[in-house]
Amino acid sequence: MNIENTQSQMRKGILEFCILSVIRRGEAYPSDIVEEMRAANLQILEGTLYPLLTRLKNADMLTYRWVESNSGPPRKYFSLTPKGEAFYGELEQTWNELSNGVNALTSKKPGEQTQHL
Repeated sequence: MNIENTQSQMRKGILEFCILSVIRRGEAYPSDIVEEMRAANLQILEGTLYPLLTRLKNADMLTYRWVESNSGPPRKYFSLTPKGEAFYGELEQTWNELSNGVNALTSKKPGEQTQHL
């Protein structure tokens, strides 16, 4: 079995949630999202981020506005739409359920059994 492939699949599953988490705190420029993800030790390439932002925008989860830049072309800043906020809430609930379940299972010591009610 290929560990890199399994790790990649695990990361892909939470990537959208993490990106939306960054944007939810305030308007975000794509390179700032990449920087924040990297600071959290979650590696993402701009080539992965841009198609995901476009897909979320096309699904009406995100909107953007252009901001003039002093050092180059205008910048596109993304923010959540009301539909995106609702979607984020659902992802957050799913994440909490999954992380609680995974933590409960992975914190058990070898030989320790689950209590049955």
